Amino acid sequence: MDSFDVAIVGGGMVGASLALALAHSRLTVVLIEGVAPGSQAQPSFDERTTALGNASRRIFQSLGAWERIAPEASAIRAIHVSEAGRFGFARLDAREQGVEAFGYVAANRVIGAALWERLRARGTVALRVPARVESVEIGAEHVALGLRGECGAARIAARLAVAADGAESRVRLAAGIDAHVKEYAQVALVANVVADRPHDAIAYERFTRSGPLAMLPLHDGSYTVVWARAPEQAAETLGLTEPAFLSELQRHFGWRAGRFVRAGRRAAYPLKLTRASAAVGARTVLIGNAAQALHPVAGQGFNLGLRDAAALAEALANAAGDPGAPELLARFAAQRDADRRGVVGFTDGLVSVFGDARGPLGLARLLGLLLFDLAPPAKGALARVSTGFGGRTPRLARGLPLT
Repeated sequence: MDSFDVAIVGGGMVGASLALALAHSRLTVVLIEGVAPGSQAQPSFDERTTALGNASRRIFQSLGAWERIAPEASAIRAIHVSEAGRFGFARLDAREQGVEAFGYVAANRVIGAALWERLRARGTVALRVPARVESVEIGAEHVALGLRGECGAARIAARLAVAADGAESRVRLAAGIDAHVKEYAQVALVANVVADRPHDAIAYERFTRSGPLAMLPLHDGSYTVVWARAPEQAAETLGLTEPAFLSELQRHFGWRAGRFVRAGRRAAYPLKLTRASAAVGARTVLIGNAAQALHPVAGQGFNLGLRDAAALAEALANAAGDPGAPELLARFAAQRDADRRGVVGFTDGLVSVFGDARGPLGLARLLGLLLFDLAPPAKGALARVSTGFGGRTPRLARGLPLT
């Protein structure tokens, strides 16, 4: 068996970021991914978009990937939050908070291409792609992984296995870590749309009776729409003609962005909250969706996972001994706990509060939006969400080197 210090299972955006962060460390690292990054079948790098907070931008800058992402990213310089059928709304302006932008929106395929280009250029991380993990055996000294790829079967050993393989993580299952699943009975309908006027770098979050509807500005002047709907509603919307879909979207969103004149291909993704009962196990650690897969209502899932990767890279790069030592993993879990609990609670709370159409809660939401718009401290706190909900901010997220 080939032996490594760290084996990262899953080469999506979080796993590839961790591999890139460790590329110049003293550790020997292998990255295992079942689908080639440039393949049409690669689910992590499709046309869906991701809203990157400023901490995430700084991480990508530190990794040398932002230069490749920036030309195809759109800044978010204002955020407008509203609820359909009610008067209240909240506005956030980046200039009022003393920042250039609240974040940036980029296509997943662009982010993935930037990360993998940097990985291949550095050449210090062993890449096993395409290769699928078929077995995971956790021992006292190492984790043995059975792989199957284009060249047949192989086995590798690592002192630490990192689960970056998504909400249905095989590594998490092998480590005996349970996951708690909360079904939202919603499907995310995703599409790109064009309006008849520029987006002016404004992102919209509108809470409708059928579910939250986010519109994020794209670098070409269009929007990406992420609309959470009941499964039967989503199925009906997917089947509409383009003019009928644009009319349905206009009816629920309103006219703040102008008239919608064109729509791209639509796709749907089931929504649920999956949260692991522990962040670490024997010689294993969970990051990204393997640790927590969130509702997209606040756009925080990937940003949280990227902070996981940055914090883990820092812990491993600064450790003098065994990267799979229980003490090291326990410190990492403790460091990340407050941020993870905060983001999960914040996101789940938004879904619960704005998903309830009952009168008293509706009035509370109205008052909350009105008060929020008048309260600079609250707006400032939300503007700083991208740095984390608690605990120590990783060095990469502050624009500093790992060590």
